[in-house]
Amino acid sequence: MARENGESSSSWKKQAEDIKKIFEFKETLGTGAFSEVVLAEEKATGKLFAVKCIPKKALKGKESSIENEIAVLRKIKHENIVALEDIYESPNHLYLVMQLVSGGELFDRIVEKGFYTEKDASTLIRQVLDAVYYLHRMGIVHRDLKPENLLYYSQDEESKIMISDFGLSKMEGKGDVMSTACGTPGYVAPEVLAQKPYSKAVDCWSIGVIAYI
Repeated sequence: MARENGESSSSWKKQAEDIKKIFEFKETLGTGAFSEVVLAEEKATGKLFAVKCIPKKALKGKESSIENEIAVLRKIKHENIVALEDIYESPNHLYLVMQLVSGGELFDRIVEKGFYTEKDASTLIRQVLDAVYYLHRMGIVHRDLKPENLLYYSQDEESKIMISDFGLSKMEGKGDVMSTACGTPGYVAPEVLAQKPYSKAVDCWSIGVIAYI
């Protein structure tokens, strides 16, 4: 599914004049600065997905950012990473059809439970480490790991954890040096805040902060 060199973006975007002929939109799951995520049922199969709806007018000047996010998502497949299932394009919107995860954010469970036992915390962090190790082997740095971007697959107490939101992620190239200050201040490494060159190790710092919490 990974994008090949020279492959045009139009070849992996399915055209849809009216997305609601393909999906029945049920309810809003969340909203962001430039997009809305809705619960959607695929009419042909009855399967449920989370569809990220992005108005094209909101993409003006940010085309490279969303293209980067899509390129990253198309490259990865891991049981602890929310999967991109499909991409549709209409005259006015871009739709990212994502795997539905329904267990809520790690942040909310931390607030609800008050604390995690060492056993529970180690199980969770092991899953995150496994997923991030996979990303780093693929040459991908997430750059915004935090409890709000770690989602439980289901409401089950023993549910697996899933990494989401690759909007700030970056694919490392040979000789590339990252220096862009990005992420969430409470979780980013000191070198990011200082706007110094940094590496994929910044993800490990963020995991350390999450483990401490």
